[in-house]
Amino acid sequence: MTRNHLVHNPLLQWRSFAIAFLLLGLSPVCSQAQNDATSKVSILAKNGEFHLIRDGKPYFIKGAGGSDRLKLLKESGGNSIRTWGADNLEPVLDQAQKLGLTVTIGIWLGHKEHGFSYDNADQVSEQYENVRKAVLKYRNHPALLMWALGNEMEDGEGKSAAIWSAINNLASMVKSLDSNHPTMTVLAEIGGDKVKNLHRLCPAIDVIGINSYGGAASIPERYKKAGGTKPYIVTEFGPQGEWELAKNDWGVVAEATSSAKTFFYRKAYEGAIRDKPLCLGSYAFVWGDKQETSPTWFGMLLHDGSRLGVVDTMQELWTGSPPEFPCPTLKSLTIVGKDQVKPGAVIRADLVLAPSKSGALKVEWVLQNDEKSPKVVRTKEGGLPIFPDAVLSSDSKHAEVKMPKQDGIYRLFAYVHDTHGGAAVANVLIQAQGGDPPAVAKGAAAKLPLVVFSEGGHAASLPFTPSGYM
Repeated sequence: MTRNHLVHNPLLQWRSFAIAFLLLGLSPVCSQAQNDATSKVSILAKNGEFHLIRDGKPYFIKGAGGSDRLKLLKESGGNSIRTWGADNLEPVLDQAQKLGLTVTIGIWLGHKEHGFSYDNADQVSEQYENVRKAVLKYRNHPALLMWALGNEMEDGEGKSAAIWSAINNLASMVKSLDSNHPTMTVLAEIGGDKVKNLHRLCPAIDVIGINSYGGAASIPERYKKAGGTKPYIVTEFGPQGEWELAKNDWGVVAEATSSAKTFFYRKAYEGAIRDKPLCLGSYAFVWGDKQETSPTWFGMLLHDGSRLGVVDTMQELWTGSPPEFPCPTLKSLTIVGKDQVKPGAVIRADLVLAPSKSGALKVEWVLQNDEKSPKVVRTKEGGLPIFPDAVLSSDSKHAEVKMPKQDGIYRLFAYVHDTHGGAAVANVLIQAQGGDPPAVAKGAAAKLPLVVFSEGGHAASLPFTPSGYM
């Protein structure tokens, strides 16, 4: 009788459970609230198409990679972000939740080129434990959309069974801990045996993430031809990468203007993402700024947060409407005369802008070392040296620049800003040669033990210049 009485008296039943939880050192109230807030995400297959379902409603990912300036992403029509690591994500998840954004949490997996071996039991075991801890830590956050296990850690052709086995083991473990969010792994393109081996060796992976740049628009055709049947997300896309373009005689690659880059975002979105039956959405690369090849090659924003034309393009693709005040359109930036000069030479650059709909434009000129410049010494912040005294005179159409006295490869940037938070940027390559050897950075000092040669190739940070091959 007592047992029946407890079952039918919710208040007494809750008090009994509460006492038991307190005796165990747990909080039933917090635990229940956290579980109630957890989003539930699944994948629906219907009539040859895949759909992401979040809390019972269709959800198409309109996202970007990175966690900076999320309010601007929301205002531009985005609904999700992607991370590459799972360290200290609480503030990012909380901010995303407040803005109504979701987060695909990336958990970094080891790369061979960084010293990780999938044949090393100790390394694989430690990685497994790190993934487990991350899932337990974040699995109940309401902003979580899915798990992305690794980024481009597969070998070039996707032939390593050990890597695929480790990925599947991790995905199986994640599913055992969290049944509410799908699993994904992210690959660098889909060539070789990647698609075939992922499908046959990773049944616990729900979604394939594909990073693709110049070839992004052809993903549907190439993926189908490779035997792909799982749903996919284009996890990185943007302008053509340096590796996809021809080098000049000095071994460097010219960068497209920010206005010209909009073409590649639109082409990728229309070709591989929008209205594609296997596609669950995408993450454009990268929401923020990033020094890779140049400070502006991949960033959708400038360092100060100004949006570039690719943001306007994505806003139109995401929402169907362009912004009220579009970013400036930069037509060209050219050097008058030769782009190979003597150190100390004065050069002239011409900038051509389209008429602006966003008010007066301000142009800033910056001369900076290129990544490929011989023996360039990065600043303490990790950036490349700039030469503020090099710009002798400038306006919104021209600049006169005196090259540094040292040999090297340089990029002359023109940063264009309007009065509504929009910007455009372009740069031109200049090589100075035939002058004095590069000077050692001021204040550089040897650290003990002194590295004379390293397999890691850290010659750029040495406090001396090698006089011969080592």
